[in-house]
Amino acid sequence: MGLLQDRLKQYTLPQQYMKMGIYPYFREIGGKEGTEVKMDGHDILMFGSNAYTGLIDDDRVIEAASKALHKYGSGCAGSRFLNGTLDLHVQLEKELAEFIGKDETLSFSTGFSVNAGVIACLTSKDDYIICDDRDHASIVDGRRLSFSKPLKYKHNDMEDLEKQLKRCNPDAVKLIVVDGVFSMEGDLANLPEIIRLKHKYNASVMVDEAHGLGVFGRQGRGVCDHFGLTDEVDLIMGTFSKSLASIGGFIAADSSIINWLRHNTRTYIFSASNTPAATAAALEALHIIQNEPERIENLWKVTNYALKRFRDAGFEIGETESPIIPLYVRDTEKTFMVTKRAFDEGVFINPVIPPACAPQDTLVRFALMATHTQEQVDRGVEALIKVFKEMDLL
Repeated sequence: MGLLQDRLKQYTLPQQYMKMGIYPYFREIGGKEGTEVKMDGHDILMFGSNAYTGLIDDDRVIEAASKALHKYGSGCAGSRFLNGTLDLHVQLEKELAEFIGKDETLSFSTGFSVNAGVIACLTSKDDYIICDDRDHASIVDGRRLSFSKPLKYKHNDMEDLEKQLKRCNPDAVKLIVVDGVFSMEGDLANLPEIIRLKHKYNASVMVDEAHGLGVFGRQGRGVCDHFGLTDEVDLIMGTFSKSLASIGGFIAADSSIINWLRHNTRTYIFSASNTPAATAAALEALHIIQNEPERIENLWKVTNYALKRFRDAGFEIGETESPIIPLYVRDTEKTFMVTKRAFDEGVFINPVIPPACAPQDTLVRFALMATHTQEQVDRGVEALIKVFKEMDLL
């Protein structure tokens, strides 16, 4: 056995949790991922999904994907740069640009590859990339891949952001990259203040709308639209894997930025283009959320109901303002135990531990979909009240 294997075989932490019976990952789902899923032969309430619009099992989305599969085949066998651009990709990009409110968009095979590729190629070695310290891992990796100088500021701390901006060469490009909705805690970026600082220090701003699209703003256009600041944000990123019920992602910006990215983003040029089925599914989901405002209205109805129930029951849920509701546990092992006990009670939730959060901020993540009912929320909350009380967490 080589040195690499000798080193890596020492990593046994997952096996330790498996022996304890509380390992919470790679749980198998045996069907469509709606508000209830089949797991281990049982119906389990799903409160661990990012499918905020509830379209992932919608027959119209499935039919659109099926038609594209039959028309275009199962894949494109090449990158968008060469032989992998379909008229379907172009249609989706045009409609997304109009929806988001930017000149153009580029679509990618995954949301992660949008951030990893775009952030890495936007700026030069003499420039700066400034991130919130709770930004998504894809933003962190994009910053790591860049030759620019990395800076970060304390979560939503605008004084600290200004401190970092003051450190920068005023003549260099300063790119602030931030989640619109923070995916673990559910709170929003202080976008109005970020834009004020953008103008004060001649910076640029990129907002990740992965968890804002389909949730905030007019017809679900996102947090930038919610604050009325779309025109002030230089780049807007989004994913298809959440509200748009598919897989993939996009970047939206003015034509000059898109022209550069189209010819320089390595994760775009050197990755196979998104499948026809995934592209058609995202396009159909985009049409549905624009034509069915009641879908987002119901998402907020059940979200506000759940927020009130958790607060009234005494849960610590932080500063969330979204369908992402963190239930703080503040201990890794107990977080896994809560996840296991909730599953035993018929509720699927996600554990959040480092590096997705600070060690003292471990939590379980309860997320809503537009298709959840008040009765399902009640069942979920009651089960978690029981589990938290059993463990002296409530």
